[in-house]
Amino acid sequence: MPIANEPRDYAWGSTTLLSEYLGRTASGGAEAELWLGAHPGCPAVVTAGAHAGTALGPALEALGARQPAMLLKVLAAAEPLSLQAHPDAARAREGFDREDAAGIPRDAPHRNYRDPHPKPEIIVAVTPFEALSGFRPEAQAREVVEALAAADGRVAPLLEHLAAGDALAWLLSGDAEVAPVVAGAVAAGDALTGTHPVEADTIARLSAAHPGDPGILVAMLLNRVSLAPGEALFLPAGNLHAYLSGLGIELMGPSDNVLRGGLTPKHVDVAELLAVVDPTPLDDPRLPAEPLEGGTAYRPAAPFELRRITGAHVVEGGRGLLLAVSGGTATVDGETRALAPADAAWIDAAAPFEIDAAEAWLALELDTP
Repeated sequence: MPIANEPRDYAWGSTTLLSEYLGRTASGGAEAELWLGAHPGCPAVVTAGAHAGTALGPALEALGARQPAMLLKVLAAAEPLSLQAHPDAARAREGFDREDAAGIPRDAPHRNYRDPHPKPEIIVAVTPFEALSGFRPEAQAREVVEALAAADGRVAPLLEHLAAGDALAWLLSGDAEVAPVVAGAVAAGDALTGTHPVEADTIARLSAAHPGDPGILVAMLLNRVSLAPGEALFLPAGNLHAYLSGLGIELMGPSDNVLRGGLTPKHVDVAELLAVVDPTPLDDPRLPAEPLEGGTAYRPAAPFELRRITGAHVVEGGRGLLLAVSGGTATVDGETRALAPADAAWIDAAAPFEIDAAEAWLALELDTP
């Protein structure tokens, strides 16, 4: 079932990365995310056949077919996204039902849970990609904060909260004492260039985009990750993260549930975020790639996987979302169809099928009821 969509124009989006990658005519404005899936927030539309012009979800419903249990995106960030975490399945269902019962409209700006689904996600870098992901070991965070405090004494109170184990909650609390600590960290950022250049760059990026935001210091508690093209991150429920810049392919559960913690003008619910966040330190949040015949697989601890196809690649049947970046062919149910560059499709095949392309992405559901 061939599908298409238009990019979402979030303010942090790039004006060039997405259109250049897919060979599309640029809109002239920010192009942040291209959604390929059936999520009602921005559903893909069927482009051919009996259901042409219909959103993917209703088209599948008319056929008596199950909805996709995942969402595939092309993400193009020119500026940092918000600090955020996503709920697990139980928290998503409970929060969605609670906000429905309270009568909060599902499109309300202050709503936390827009659907009852979890949102585990992976992102694979297409260009060099910068991100914050998960809490770094405490010793590393303390070393950076000590260096900032040595350069500007206003940062010193954060050391006390690191020792008490409540640094994140304090930074997001709205306490009047936080603002001068953030100001001190920004003022001290240049002093870190020689000893902690990555952290100095993070402070410069975030303070330019979000002056005075406590998220600038929250970032010092997190892993800064630089992904080369083809490298990936897995962000399970509770992982506090923010993408900073670059083009990537993102695959997630069929959800738009986001608990924000800063670096954004949007709604921030600190109590709900703290209830969701997993503070367990991560040494390295990268997700390794696995070589396949004609491609590469990324297999997180989630009910889906993502494959980058770079030749003739056979799939042992299943349900998936396809984005053929370079064009190519798809042989499904014995019929071979030509794929133009940037063509997308929903595939539901009981028998093996083949994608042959110089570059394509295939998101596959795994053990979905």
